[in-house]
Amino acid sequence: MSTRRRVLILGATGTIGRATVRALLRRGHEVVCFVRPRAGVGGKLTPDEAGRLFPGATVRVGDTTDPASLAREGFCGERFDTLVSCLASRTGAPQDAWAVDHRAHVQALDAAQRAGVTQMVLLSAICVQKPLLAFQQAKLAFEKALVESGVTYSIVRPTAFFKSLSGQVERVKQGKPFLVFGDGTLTACKPISDDDLGDYLAGCLDDPSRHNRILPIGGPGEAITPRQQGERLFALLGRPPRFKQVPVALLDVIIKVLGTLGHVVPALAAKAELARIGRYYATESMLVFDPATGRYDASATPSTGTETLFDFYERLVSGADAPERGDHAVF
Repeated sequence: MSTRRRVLILGATGTIGRATVRALLRRGHEVVCFVRPRAGVGGKLTPDEAGRLFPGATVRVGDTTDPASLAREGFCGERFDTLVSCLASRTGAPQDAWAVDHRAHVQALDAAQRAGVTQMVLLSAICVQKPLLAFQQAKLAFEKALVESGVTYSIVRPTAFFKSLSGQVERVKQGKPFLVFGDGTLTACKPISDDDLGDYLAGCLDDPSRHNRILPIGGPGEAITPRQQGERLFALLGRPPRFKQVPVALLDVIIKVLGTLGHVVPALAAKAELARIGRYYATESMLVFDPATGRYDASATPSTGTETLFDFYERLVSGADAPERGDHAVF
């Protein structure tokens, strides 16, 4: 039985944010969504459109990166119990990452504590275990600030999202091969659906076993490789599997060229960082990392929920669903 709480949520208009709002409302919490004037993927949602996404919740509009706006239009001088954040930088580029994944969260936590908040649930990412990129370092810096803040925290680090692994469905439906890095078995993950993750995040409010903990979490079933993803997709389409192998070295060349040119053209430096993000996901598994062995451990990666990636693929193939993808998917 949930204890009714007054919750302010950031990042509510993303697909995971929406699922989290729904889960919070199902549990009977009072939910206030603080959204940007142009929210959602690509900034396409107007305030009115954002408001219609959340029946049963209150929607307030302002600038999530401006502490004055957050206090004035978000918290409005009112008291809240819990801050939930599904907010993340849109591209992962260094400037964006430090502005959103770190600074905006530090400011939000400060404003939340002044509003009486004693608990925060943070959507982070499992890839921060091996922080080689700016957005990972920014996320870790805020995780550290949250742990040291004195509020009750739950830092949720999910594995791969369905929307990040659905970019090749259309190309395969069009008769093209499924692209894999190397032989398609370099990495593995336990993908988690938006609804299962939203339910897990909302459950952190009332589950003491999830308090003051860092929580890696994946979806149900065994870990799967990109090759297994492709094989299942072809099977759903009733076609023999066709793969095109992309050498990781190609990404290294792209990164080097863009990085060099980026010293002259700043826009190319940002593209080089996006290529580094792509390389990371092409070569690192989204599973719990064991620093003692230097390996990823599927058996140590907890699972939750009921929906599998292949359930999602089946809906995409049938036309019953369509993915809403973010700004930095690999394909």
